[in-house]
Amino acid sequence: MPPSILWREEGVPVGRGDLRVVQGAAAPAASVLDCDAFEAACVDAFVASWSARGFSPVFIENATGVLERFLVLLAVPAWEAGPEDVDEVVAQLVARGMAASTRRGYVQAFKDFHRFLVVRKAAEIQATFGVVLDDPVDEFNASRHVGNDSPASKAPPTPERMEEFFSFLRGRVATARKFAPAGRDYALFRTLYHGGLRADEAASLELADLHFERGPFGKIHVRFGKGTRGSGPRPRWVPMLDHLDLVLRWFVDDIRPKMADSKALFCDEGGGPIHRGTIRNRLRFLLELEGAQDEQRFSPHGLRHACATHNYERGVDLVAIQQMLGHWHVGTTMRYVTPSATFIEDAYRRALSDTLGELEGQS
Repeated sequence: MPPSILWREEGVPVGRGDLRVVQGAAAPAASVLDCDAFEAACVDAFVASWSARGFSPVFIENATGVLERFLVLLAVPAWEAGPEDVDEVVAQLVARGMAASTRRGYVQAFKDFHRFLVVRKAAEIQATFGVVLDDPVDEFNASRHVGNDSPASKAPPTPERMEEFFSFLRGRVATARKFAPAGRDYALFRTLYHGGLRADEAASLELADLHFERGPFGKIHVRFGKGTRGSGPRPRWVPMLDHLDLVLRWFVDDIRPKMADSKALFCDEGGGPIHRGTIRNRLRFLLELEGAQDEQRFSPHGLRHACATHNYERGVDLVAIQQMLGHWHVGTTMRYVTPSATFIEDAYRRALSDTLGELEGQS
């Protein structure tokens, strides 16, 4: 079977470059096709590496089929996949009655392919799609005997780095030739960071989803929260923490009226909802404009990791973070938390300070 051919469950071949229907303007469709073509080329290169290492044609044919079927079930480009995406693919394999050993083969095939992307394609993927590769197969979704020797994941941006980035965006609002898109960018990325939203969740928001009167801070109604395959969206309420309510009020009152009239909260200049691929590309453009070094760059998904980490470091309960991010399992949330190098020392100082304060109060 040629590596660039996918097989639907019914056995009908479909090319990875087939057209897809996407929301919004026609422009993002080209991006989707580019993703498919690039992924197909990566699969071809991966298969070629098997041939170079002397694997038999029978092995290559079988392994390619397993990998291709995994990528079809994944439904997102391999470089965008996170632990939740792998969880959902494995859940589908379980629902189909596949044995544990067969599921392990599927996960191992994808993990090997992802390692190939890290070694051979990481720089190209970051330059083209603005994504820093992060191992999506971890100890929570890897079956026994699935290797786990991929490079460590990149730490999320620090609070200081985020303040530096938002300061740059505020400066653009004051000086940009197009005031409205600059204001939208600032509000959008503040929402991704403080609310921990996925890019496609933010792209699906409408003006009516902002409820400033709900709760002590106001809340965002994420109506199209990510669910398992076939379960439909999982809505949730996300509080507007860290003055996000002030940012969104400013955006709704001063910025959004200057853009096209539509229901979409974060829209393009034509009024259509912004595409998640546009969010990724927009962030990459802004980081380049800022002059950020490679180690200072991050993806939209990196902002979600930063939200989890920074809230955990300041004492927010892990279950509360799980509910905020919309994870099925708290184990997934644990994977998102990457404490700083001084986290233990900082926690010790806080505990010691609290103890001394209690003792002084009793004296």
